[in-house]
Amino acid sequence: MVEIKTDGELDAMREAGRVVARALAAVEEAAAPGVSLRELDEVARGVLAGAGATSPFLGYQPGFAPAPFPAVICASVNDAVQHGIPTGHRLRDGDLLSVDCGAVLDGWTGDAATTFSVGTPRPQDAALVADTRAALAAGIAAATVGHRIGDISHAVGSAARRGGYGVPADFGGHGIGRRMHEDPHIPNRGRPGRGFPLRAGLALAIEPMFLAGGSDDCWTGEDGWTMYTADGSRAAHIEHTIAVTESGPRLLTVV
Repeated sequence: MVEIKTDGELDAMREAGRVVARALAAVEEAAAPGVSLRELDEVARGVLAGAGATSPFLGYQPGFAPAPFPAVICASVNDAVQHGIPTGHRLRDGDLLSVDCGAVLDGWTGDAATTFSVGTPRPQDAALVADTRAALAAGIAAATVGHRIGDISHAVGSAARRGGYGVPADFGGHGIGRRMHEDPHIPNRGRPGRGFPLRAGLALAIEPMFLAGGSDDCWTGEDGWTMYTADGSRAAHIEHTIAVTESGPRLLTVV
């Protein structure tokens, strides 16, 4: 069921979103060659704890997962698309790191992700990140009253086609509120004018995932969580939680 939020509820989600934004910024600042993914998870834990927030990731176990997720961030390196478990793996110069983080504050949830280079960026990685970020901006711009979910999906998917990027099937954005994953699902490809109509008070997490090699194919690692590109190419994953309002999209996961 799709839930429409009041202005007060969206304000509460905005506070949860601020926590997410601060956690992602702290992780990006701490990420450097030699730093482990587990150390970055500890950084995010500290931000959440300092804000009095909890993690919707920690202990989460959807149907596909063999065990509950053990961390408060997903940390996906290079050819890992999403759901990377923070381990003792230490980052290297030139790695491409995607970090997904959520926060629950006063019963309301925020969810966002970013992708960035560690140390010296590779030009092709910088282009991938820029194109993914532009696709997110296009998807957000389409999230207006009178449009439909398919308009968001079409905006993201068109950016992928222009750049020659792959898009993993069956993964995309989602509604969000008191739970991290609510209806409706937001595919990263779709036809304009189709799907659920966008109404003021709808809160959505929009999250393009672009695969540099152009193939949509992915596989899941032995941990049962981490999703990798089938061709070994690098991936970017960038996400914001937004609200549809009468005056246009409202970003909730920024500082």
